[in-house]
Amino acid sequence: MTNRKPGFWLAAFATLLAVVVVGLGAWTRLVHAGLGCPDWPGCYGFLTVPETAREISIAEARFPDAPVEVEKGWPEMIHRYVAGSLLLLVLGIAVSAVCNRKEEGQPVKLPLFILGLIILQAAFGMWTVTLKLWPQVVTAHLLGGFATLSLLALLTLRLSGSWQKVRSFSESLFQPDKLAIAALLVVIGQITLGGWTSSNYAALACPDLPTCQGQYLPHMDFVEGFDITQSIGPNYLGGQMDNDARVAIHMAHRIGAILTTLLVGFLALGGLLRGAEGLKPMYVFVLGALVLQVCLGLSNIIFYLPLSVAVAHNLGGALLLVSIMMLNYRLRLERA
Repeated sequence: MTNRKPGFWLAAFATLLAVVVVGLGAWTRLVHAGLGCPDWPGCYGFLTVPETAREISIAEARFPDAPVEVEKGWPEMIHRYVAGSLLLLVLGIAVSAVCNRKEEGQPVKLPLFILGLIILQAAFGMWTVTLKLWPQVVTAHLLGGFATLSLLALLTLRLSGSWQKVRSFSESLFQPDKLAIAALLVVIGQITLGGWTSSNYAALACPDLPTCQGQYLPHMDFVEGFDITQSIGPNYLGGQMDNDARVAIHMAHRIGAILTTLLVGFLALGGLLRGAEGLKPMYVFVLGALVLQVCLGLSNIIFYLPLSVAVAHNLGGALLLVSIMMLNYRLRLERA
């Protein structure tokens, strides 16, 4: 039997909705619809995308520098609608947590933190538009989305009350505590590189494997590629960097992928071969998420960034982060 806490089903639904939000965010970015609506939270001053001749005329009079593109406006607005629904759902979870705060084992700080995070995410969504896809804000917005999803998954796990301690943990030959923390930090770093790659439109800077533009050591400009002092003001749709800077970003993401694969792979295989028996399903989860993400990353290059694979690659990164975070939580639970 499980000992579910109040708010479990709300948290489980919110986690699934967060997956949809992350996927929609990737879709919006990849179809170049990040500025499909030049204002926030509406679209050209409307609650929906203007479609009639009269609405389009009013919209273009309000924003003469941003002609209406209905096919780009809808991805942006759908993303906002679903994200707004998630915010309301998280608010409900936070209220439930506060109302049931006296119940034993009821998390309160975590739901309130998630609520604060998702409110901050809404602000980053606004700045993404008002600052015209400034890469720093776009990357931070992506990281916030991944963090929201991961923390909702962790909250669902804590509210489920279904995990039992593994008695053989202390006797296992594999003690992965510090390695799991290092893996979590490396995965977060790799996701940040992925966000920087996407926000600077560097995903196809190297269209071949294992070389880049036919060279093993192409010309790279790391100074420009990782210049976080880019000015606010230009429209960053399509990117502003030179080819060498984008190549530097792409190659850094590739190197990060190799390091992540080695470290997380060692963690997962070590746990499967020498870890506690009760923790092996978690290691299988981590290893599966890693293999899936590597395959999707390679497919992005081989097939020239097809939309479905690129969106799946974003979701795969989120899944890998969730798996590593859950493993760290489980290990902390065993040590407690």
